[in-house]
Amino acid sequence: MKYLENACSLSGRVWRLRPSDEMQALAISQRFNLPLVLGDLLAARGISLEEVEAFLNPTLKQFLPDPSTFKDLDTAVERLLHALKEKEKIAVFGDYDVDGATSSAVLYRYLSAVGADIVIYIPDRMREGYGPNAPALLTLAEQGVKLVITVDCGTTASEPFEEAKKAGMDVIVIDHHMPDAKLPSVTAVLNPNRFDESGVYGYLAAVGVCFIFLAGLNRALRVQGFFSQKTEPDLLSLLDLVALGTICDVMPLKGLNRAFVTQGLKVMAARCNLGLKTLMDVSGIRDIPSAYHSGFILGPRVNAGGRVGKSDLGATLLTTGNPLQAEQIAHTLNELNQERQNIEQEVLEQAILQAEKQSHPLLICYGMNWHPGVIGIVAGRLKERFNRPSLVISLDENGVGKGSGRSITGIDLGFLIQEAKRQALLLGGGGHAMAAGFSIESHRIEELHNFLNDHINRHQYDLTPCLSIDNHLTLTGASVSLAQLLETLAPYGQGNPSPRFIFENVRILKANVVGKDHIRCLLTDEGGGRLSAISFRSLHSLLGETLLHSKGESLHIVGTLKLDSWQGEERVQLTIDDAMFARTLLRKAG
Repeated sequence: MKYLENACSLSGRVWRLRPSDEMQALAISQRFNLPLVLGDLLAARGISLEEVEAFLNPTLKQFLPDPSTFKDLDTAVERLLHALKEKEKIAVFGDYDVDGATSSAVLYRYLSAVGADIVIYIPDRMREGYGPNAPALLTLAEQGVKLVITVDCGTTASEPFEEAKKAGMDVIVIDHHMPDAKLPSVTAVLNPNRFDESGVYGYLAAVGVCFIFLAGLNRALRVQGFFSQKTEPDLLSLLDLVALGTICDVMPLKGLNRAFVTQGLKVMAARCNLGLKTLMDVSGIRDIPSAYHSGFILGPRVNAGGRVGKSDLGATLLTTGNPLQAEQIAHTLNELNQERQNIEQEVLEQAILQAEKQSHPLLICYGMNWHPGVIGIVAGRLKERFNRPSLVISLDENGVGKGSGRSITGIDLGFLIQEAKRQALLLGGGGHAMAAGFSIESHRIEELHNFLNDHINRHQYDLTPCLSIDNHLTLTGASVSLAQLLETLAPYGQGNPSPRFIFENVRILKANVVGKDHIRCLLTDEGGGRLSAISFRSLHSLLGETLLHSKGESLHIVGTLKLDSWQGEERVQLTIDDAMFARTLLRKAG
């Protein structure tokens, strides 16, 4: 069945049922003894019979490649072995987001365990900006650092590395962002998105690349007999951080990433990382941690220091062994996250006013002294609201803007930023398919906007705002047992979205505002079923207004199911993604 494209929802999106392969669904269900609903979901996600077992039970043994297949990895391992032997001081230079913090923490925890003299340096977002900079590198040199390892940054930082080389330091880059035509002249560049790589692992976050590097280093140390008199660190104990960074950097949950996250969430559930455990406690996470907890509760808090506070708080929390320090930092990050939300809302409201006046396929919004720490989040909110790639720029008094962008599936924003750099429209920038950062002179913004939109128009991308739906469901069918079944296909995230269902001809029994801008309601349908539901951040939207003020009106509602625990009892809640009035033209075609 298919919903006609002239039936538009309250959020302005077209609803489309995912293509269904009934024979493939039956084959999967029969071979693996799965309920048909799971077979149908796996088939709709393009999972073949040969891939089902690995999808349902992904392990590192299945997916972890030989580290030596990565360009420069063996060279980087040799340089680390030398640093350990000579007891050289090592600095990890990380980005200030979650991928950067977890990458820094993974390296720090492992290298400390094997006796390295190591420090972490996270640049200040406001004073230093993104990536390696010469003054910071020279400061590290003055402190006796001989080897710098940059994580989640550095692929396009050639000039600062020249200064590092003059100061007698070697540099290893571990990154996943798109490179320039020429790689920096350093000891090693580990990046699955290098142009001379196969591209097979281009979907990894930087923290995933760090883990593969450590696997290679650990192997080399074994060969040398390093652990004959020392305890070998447990690499698998670091997977909680790998999972956190992968989820929060919105990397596709496929292949190796799916194994990282599945196994990493198990490690996270053991709460062995003191800082992460403390942050879960402070955040009120009592359940077994899920991808949702990482992406929407833990991640924003780890990020908060880099956005509106002290940039190194997240990395420090994830590496500390001091309970008092962990408690202090966790509470600080919790408070900073609230401050970040307030700042974000102010900037978002101004950006929406600009975006609503634009008809281009790509949005650019900008303002004087918008807080650089929230422009990435605001870009993400605009992307979600308008279903268009969105760039948000904060301008300073010197006419220079710091920008951040978020994209939609199918439009590679990192590539577009690289193209704009080649046209000399930007002072600098980089990124990957779904996110990018850049700097620009204010008088070039309109030219950039035209260039990017011309590119998108020439390539005729399908920018129809749509919402993919997996199947129909009744409120009675939204049972605890179904929600438990759906957990079989977790973890959900980028590349493996939570199954989305349509509930037809439902009515709202009651609705009220919860928190700042969420709507909670109780639904009923013609069969007498009832279901609790919530719509996040919708108070000031047409969707939220409709849920609040359309009691008794017949609606079609789309959303995802989530298991909740209340006083020891499991129950199901619907997260509402969209709705439309039942009277809207809507018909089915068999």
